[in-house]
Amino acid sequence: MKRYDLIVVGAGPAGLSAAIEAAKRGLSVVVFDENAKPGGQLFKQIHKFFGSKEHKAKIRGFKIGEELLEEASGAGVEVVLNAVVTGLYLDKEVVVKLGGEIVHYKGDAVIVATGASENMVTFDGWTLPGVIGAGAAQTMMNLHHIQPGSKILMLGSGNVGLVVSFQLLQAGCEVVALVDAAPRIGGYGVHAAKIARCGVPFYLSHTIIKADGDNRVTGVTIGEVDQTWSVIPGTEKQFEVDTICLAVGLSPMSQLLKMAGCAMEENPGKGGLVPVCGEFGETSVPGLFVAGDVSGIEEASSAMIEGRVAGAAAARRLGFMEETELGARLEELETALSSLRQGMFAPRNKGKTPIHTDEGCPISSNLLKKGYLTDDEVPAYPGVKSVKGIHPVIECTQNIPCNPCQDACPKQCIKIGANITALPAVDENSVCIGCGMCVAACSGQSIFLVDEDAGEGCASIVIPYEFVPLPAPGQRGIALDRSGAELCPAEVVSVKSAQAFDHTNLLTMKVPREMGMRARFFKLPKEVRA
Repeated sequence: MKRYDLIVVGAGPAGLSAAIEAAKRGLSVVVFDENAKPGGQLFKQIHKFFGSKEHKAKIRGFKIGEELLEEASGAGVEVVLNAVVTGLYLDKEVVVKLGGEIVHYKGDAVIVATGASENMVTFDGWTLPGVIGAGAAQTMMNLHHIQPGSKILMLGSGNVGLVVSFQLLQAGCEVVALVDAAPRIGGYGVHAAKIARCGVPFYLSHTIIKADGDNRVTGVTIGEVDQTWSVIPGTEKQFEVDTICLAVGLSPMSQLLKMAGCAMEENPGKGGLVPVCGEFGETSVPGLFVAGDVSGIEEASSAMIEGRVAGAAAARRLGFMEETELGARLEELETALSSLRQGMFAPRNKGKTPIHTDEGCPISSNLLKKGYLTDDEVPAYPGVKSVKGIHPVIECTQNIPCNPCQDACPKQCIKIGANITALPAVDENSVCIGCGMCVAACSGQSIFLVDEDAGEGCASIVIPYEFVPLPAPGQRGIALDRSGAELCPAEVVSVKSAQAFDHTNLLTMKVPREMGMRARFFKLPKEVRA
């Protein structure tokens, strides 16, 4: 039986972070993962993360994964892949299936970071080929470069459903609708807004009635639900699709912890059956820790910090850290984790519907129900000011933990302050130079540069653009408004790409002057797209 100071189960963001933290303290660390590649969900995440610098904000998920693997290698972490952990016992003995062999390992401490699995919902036809999970769709697109389908309906408006819907659009798929039985959008409004302005409709208080097709999905029928979640007769709507994508939540993969004899609890707020654990992730079994989604569903940024906490706590338990050193490190990590758990999307606020932001701005009911701000709602927020010349227009209207725009602006035109969940505000005393760094840095793609008087009766608008092929300067097309409706003719003035923008291209379009505060997306004519 081979022994290690620390055994980590799961090579995702939480597991790798835990292993790195412990290995840097001198522990011998091994990480087992059942997959052929390490990194967990990170390598499927091509979008930019939220948060601040310490949370790796504005860095794309797969880049964060590469950084973690490099850091783990440098710290001497041993990562064993295609390793299925089949058993975890009270004395911290770990049983691993490696190929055709069963191998026993012993750890002085064990950290379980097995993550979560996708939930499914049942409806007539749900077993037909073409009904897939959102995570499966991400895997197909972002790891294997395969379109999951041509015409897709997404069920679920949490962050997973919103993010994957946008990535489906980026992959060239048509998302015909985004459906959710809840009466409001569950994820960040900025994620919903970038989908809505591409023309994807939202159907809230709706659910899937049935999938059509004999041997595969050929269509889907949805219907409106009442307050008892029953379908209202006569509200049925039918869509021709070849794929139904489900983003209906995650469940912690906590089976190993139950096997090990940990005290468990059924906690709907954390996603299901989770271990009872202390503030540092230690379970009721001394020396057995948890980190990431297995202890409660949150974002990957939180999972990475939780992993660091568990790794440090394990190092202290085994005598590799002094108590004072642990205290200082945990205070630093807890501060970073606490900042991610603030605002209207904090775990303690789950299910609540605030009427105003912390600043007293009204929460847009239209954004919550349809995915976009109305023209009348936009001026109410501190990121929207009427300024002569080119200036940022920040349509970030919810208290979410994110502040890269503040640091991105070389002229300090954008202010958020020490509270990471504060709404970004435009400083009218600073002069925007139109560099576009704020547009590229915004993880929610909610910042635009607008010049409402660009000459010749036109306004110019710089928008974030992450689609291919890129339009060419001089190409004429159609400007879409926040709802995705065709608004007016538009002409591409320039498309800027730079290493500092990290694949967020800055497309400048020219529209009639009166449309400067309304146009938010550019679409090529149908004949050109074809």
